[in-house]
Amino acid sequence: MDILEAILSRRSIRRYTSEPVTDQEIDILLQAAMAAPSSGNARPWHFIVVRNQETLNEIARCHPYAGMLPQAKAAILVCADEKLENHPGRWPQDCAAATENILLAAHAQGLGAVWIGLYPEIERLNAIKKIFNMPDTVHPLSLVALGRPNEKKLPPHRFKPERIHNERW
Repeated sequence: MDILEAILSRRSIRRYTSEPVTDQEIDILLQAAMAAPSSGNARPWHFIVVRNQETLNEIARCHPYAGMLPQAKAAILVCADEKLENHPGRWPQDCAAATENILLAAHAQGLGAVWIGLYPEIERLNAIKKIFNMPDTVHPLSLVALGRPNEKKLPPHRFKPERIHNERW
């Protein structure tokens, strides 16, 4: 699958089969995440790979939009360490770019994935920080649920020419 096809056909997948996600597939996702651009090339991210079903279930209980986690075979928590930033406050952009790369790499490998938002919801952030015993300087941005797709979705048509402005508003 070429990159343009991956971008235009990627969908949020929330239903998964019982087939596992391999270590090699996770490694490719993490390589893709770390290839993302970042402010000042600081790459302030850290990633927690979650495979433990009890942990996935615990997250699902404390997050209102994580109901797919009990079916997921893995998840990747995308975090930033503010001590690694070159330009303070830019970590959400950096981690968002890494998260999008994970989603595209998952789709390119035939995996299903969905972005579960954490930041900037304080209750969600605190719950995740507690579950994973995270230091104060580390902030979670997103969690990507992963598995083999057990649903098929048509590519979306989201192009809106009326939202394009040339030169000025």
